[in-house]
Amino acid sequence: MLRIHFTAEDFTRVRFAPRPSPVPELHAALLMLGAPHEELLFGRWRGRLLRALPAAAEPLADLVPGGVAPYFLDVLGETREEGLELIRSARPEFVRSELERVYATGRAPVPPWIRDLHAGSAEAWRVLERAQRAAYETVLAPVWPLVQDLHRAEFTRHALTVAERGLGGALETLSPGLREDTWEWPDAAPRDVHLAGRGLVLLPTFHWRGGPLVQDLPDRPVVLAYPAGGGLPLAPPAASGEDALAGVLGRTRAELLRALTSPCTTTELARRLGVSNATASAHAGALRAAGLLTTTRTGRSVHHATTALGALLTPQ
Repeated sequence: MLRIHFTAEDFTRVRFAPRPSPVPELHAALLMLGAPHEELLFGRWRGRLLRALPAAAEPLADLVPGGVAPYFLDVLGETREEGLELIRSARPEFVRSELERVYATGRAPVPPWIRDLHAGSAEAWRVLERAQRAAYETVLAPVWPLVQDLHRAEFTRHALTVAERGLGGALETLSPGLREDTWEWPDAAPRDVHLAGRGLVLLPTFHWRGGPLVQDLPDRPVVLAYPAGGGLPLAPPAASGEDALAGVLGRTRAELLRALTSPCTTTELARRLGVSNATASAHAGALRAAGLLTTTRTGRSVHHATTALGALLTPQ
């Protein structure tokens, strides 16, 4: 469980990030690329992006041996350039200690360019910047306008909640665990974060689907990046003749959702899709596991129907 400890001063220093921050959003997306969960919804997204990532982005994997990232990457910045500059301006001793921390187990060999980064090599910093830019252009740039739209909607929702219910009510909508001077997130990894007067920045992320991500660096406000959005991978606007939903779910599953204009049996679904009963049943099971349809049995009959989320994805 994540526990965030407030002082009285901290409650006056809670703010919602007014705009999305490109570097944390990029890092959240890269984390999601390596995450094993939600394979149905994110599997095709992962496969597409991993195939598209250029070789210039490959050094980023060297920064997270065993899935542990150095803290000097934890920056905000309202633009990509500002975020990259904040990374580059990290204190040399901080960079060295963090690289030593993530490679401390000795299980992963240290690549030469990481050794050079540890030594403060200007060329190693250029390798890192090229990798960040290459990853951004492939992963985030195509969907950045959508991230901005989603952030505006989330910011508006939060502002209205604060106006109607106060700060405590707004925090409770994110995680109902506010206890006097402590805010708890039960589904997060065990950790205690003491704000100690630094304040808290709430930053929605629209790629990461796990628990909250915390940036807790000395002399800086603590940043809580929490998963927001609709729970589906972001996709760029579909070009003419393309189907964005099929790109996420696969053509047959997208067609199956659209075919459920009203509850129907597996046999009816198979007939509408032109597939076997077994194939229709398998795809329906996958969509049911993702919360996009429900299945009910009455006697010998089985009927499938879209959930509210499934209906939102396939407006008639």
